[in-house]
Amino acid sequence: MYTGILPIIPAASKLSAPESGVRVAALGGGHGLAASLSALRLVTGEVTAIVTVADDGGSSGRLREELDVLPPGDLRMALSALCDDTDWGRTWRDVMQHRFASRDGVKGSLDNHALGNLLIVTLWELLGDTVAGLRWAGALLGARGEVLPMASVPLTIEGSVRQGTGEGALIRGQSRLAKAGELANVRLLPEDAPACAEAVAAICQADWVVLGPGSWYTSVLPHLLLPEMRQALCSTTARRLLTMNLDTNDLEATGMNAADHLHVIAQYAPDFRVDVVLADPDSIGDARQFQAAAAMLGARVVFGKVGSSGESAVHDPLRLAAAYRDIFGNQ
Repeated sequence: MYTGILPIIPAASKLSAPESGVRVAALGGGHGLAASLSALRLVTGEVTAIVTVADDGGSSGRLREELDVLPPGDLRMALSALCDDTDWGRTWRDVMQHRFASRDGVKGSLDNHALGNLLIVTLWELLGDTVAGLRWAGALLGARGEVLPMASVPLTIEGSVRQGTGEGALIRGQSRLAKAGELANVRLLPEDAPACAEAVAAICQADWVVLGPGSWYTSVLPHLLLPEMRQALCSTTARRLLTMNLDTNDLEATGMNAADHLHVIAQYAPDFRVDVVLADPDSIGDARQFQAAAAMLGARVVFGKVGSSGESAVHDPLRLAAAYRDIFGNQ
């Protein structure tokens, strides 16, 4: 096994982190978690990202299948979102996000692989330790915070698609479920998979737990489906903040409104209580219905314009950071 000390980051990359000492555990996956982390890094220097590990598509799916490792893609995106805001950090972020593409007419073995995925898996093989490998990758980026997997082993997510009042065939795999429509009977396999011990500790030691935004069934809900993770989320003394999506009617939530999303949380984790739900007023539809659903979780609703000024449903990091700062400061 490879041993050594963490690399020394050049002085030019050591930008001072925000002075706030609020300890935040941010949970999710993919682009949603990356959006939350891009905002949180502007609010506090003590962020721990806890990332889903059920991805089975693209570069991550290939590495998972061929090498029997955790899918690295969402972990890579979280690290990139926390990179140091200097030439050093931004350059290594771009390196991590770079994808290979063969010349025209050639189908290469590296096609569509993200370099960061390969680098992370290399660190895991050298160190024999998933968490240590992610810490080394974070040091390379000058990451303002830590990135951890949700579970210690790769997970598989499965469920069925709602069809009228009934349910359709069982669908297995995150990449397929993400495009399937409104889901039912979602679960993780193996059902007794161990949670990452460091992730559980981060939740227990946090001042705030931030869940979402992200694909509701395949990025947000899995954290409440893993038994040890759900227990930590229900028992932590941290305050809990649920960040809503800007698009509440994506492919895996077809026909659902914002209140329906909260009902999903209550259905799968009835013991999970929330302190604050953050939502952009343009995305929630019936405000009274939404507030009633939030109250069912024990939460008050904070409305804030957190979307970007463009047409796409993307959170604006500065607006989201301002909303997080106000919520953390008013409790």
